[in-house]
Amino acid sequence: MSFTGSSVGPGGGTVRRALEFGRTYVVRPKGRHQATIVWLHGLGDNGSSWSQLLETLPLPNIKWICPTAPTQPITIFGGFPSTAWFDVGDISEDAADDIEGLDAAAAHVANLLSTEPADTTSLYSATCFTHGKYENGNPYPAKLSAVVGLSGWLPCSKTLKHKIGQDEAARRAASLPILLCHGKGDDVVPHKFGEKSSRALSSNGFQDTTFKSYSGLGHYTIPEEMDEVCAWLTSKLGLEGRSA
Repeated sequence: MSFTGSSVGPGGGTVRRALEFGRTYVVRPKGRHQATIVWLHGLGDNGSSWSQLLETLPLPNIKWICPTAPTQPITIFGGFPSTAWFDVGDISEDAADDIEGLDAAAAHVANLLSTEPADTTSLYSATCFTHGKYENGNPYPAKLSAVVGLSGWLPCSKTLKHKIGQDEAARRAASLPILLCHGKGDDVVPHKFGEKSSRALSSNGFQDTTFKSYSGLGHYTIPEEMDEVCAWLTSKLGLEGRSA
């Protein structure tokens, strides 16, 4: 799937930005299909590596969809191309958000979920779902049942309170379960960003937000963390018994 949007370039001119998404890997359920989860990889990764891990989890009733982000120039890498869901200028609280890239990624996820019965996606998609629209104002079509974030952060957190003012948005936020997991030894996305993302969500009406910390864990996952994810998904999505 490709996405083309417009942005303002130097001198105020309009620049067309085309994003070509990579291959999508699907892990089909081994049992009765109860939920579909879209799992987004990290910067520089791809859907294949995560699909291999997710296939080993004791969750036989989940269909996993593992898309691959577009390859695009990344500012934090000096413009060097990398797979990324949006451009990253800097990992800091004052860094500008790539709204166009975020909306394109959220739209891609919504498209993948368009024929699925239930779903789970990224933090930015969670804010689009509760607000009912993308940042650009277009309607957000997907219905989310739960959200998981590992070693990440919440883009556009400074504008979150302006999105959750409506009654319907507040109701969606209050009922959407979110699990955030972060290693205290993460030297790529510092642990404090995960903590602040959790606080931003909780303080803006996302009442069912859980934050888990792991001592000594860097910017990767471990069996303990994935066990927590499996138990949480089983509980929040009402899945049938986990396989051995």
